[in-house]
Amino acid sequence: MSRALRSLLFIPGDSDRKLAKVAGCGADAVILDLEDAVAPANKLIARDKVAEFLRGFDRTAEGAPELWVRINPLDSGLAERDLAAIIPARPDGIMQPKPDGPDDVAKVSSLLDHMELAHGITPGSIGIIPVATETALAPFRLGEYATAGLTRLRGLTWGAEDLAAALGATGNRSADGEWLFTYRLVRSLTLMAAHAAGVPAIETLHADFRDEAGLLASSRQARAEGFSGRLAIHPAQVEPINDGFTPSAEEVAFARRVLAAFAAEPDAGTVGIDGKMFDIPHLKSARRTLAAAGEG
Repeated sequence: MSRALRSLLFIPGDSDRKLAKVAGCGADAVILDLEDAVAPANKLIARDKVAEFLRGFDRTAEGAPELWVRINPLDSGLAERDLAAIIPARPDGIMQPKPDGPDDVAKVSSLLDHMELAHGITPGSIGIIPVATETALAPFRLGEYATAGLTRLRGLTWGAEDLAAALGATGNRSADGEWLFTYRLVRSLTLMAAHAAGVPAIETLHADFRDEAGLLASSRQARAEGFSGRLAIHPAQVEPINDGFTPSAEEVAFARRVLAAFAAEPDAGTVGIDGKMFDIPHLKSARRTLAAAGEG
């Protein structure tokens, strides 16, 4: 990714009203949706609107988000036509729903290879983020992303709703609102798979867009676990997500102290700060904190 993506906001591709608000939404990336947010009868309309929007949007404006497009799944018969319509308009990336694993992502990548060449687009410049857990097979393939050689891979995210449908489940949360075991499992596996592949791990949606406090708290927890950003379904979620995935001033100040301590003792494997010992994993964590704060 050209920059850290904390918030990735879905916008229905067939909604003129919502497309008109993209410039001021505050998200790091907008995902123009051709899949679940669009009724079957509007798929063609959405495809045309998204292509037109991509061509007309001022990407040089201050604070302009990256523009990604969620295409339809490969087995829908719509994915290749989605790509043929939108790639000439140069999206920053493609969100790929419901892949069974890296092989399906490689198929989309191959299509992008040909389309970039045909339209004079820098080879490999259009990224892919798979929603990597939406079929019953997909969780078993997560570890393969680390060795699949997918040079377009810009992150991994996970989804619970489509997985629940694939499993015939009647729900994915317990009575207290926590993820049930299966969904906690795939969430953790996605986190580890992303880091194994060397790409950001992107947390899934917080469905209640009115629950700002819950969204902020769970986003902070997700960042503490190793997630870099989060999907959003409503503009009101953007600010809490950005806050949740941005290190606090105190965290940044302490990370700077850790780096300074190691810089002062370049041959040391451990350093002391305020009577406590810190080693190389702490140094790596400090560097990640500063990178998340835009200093790395």
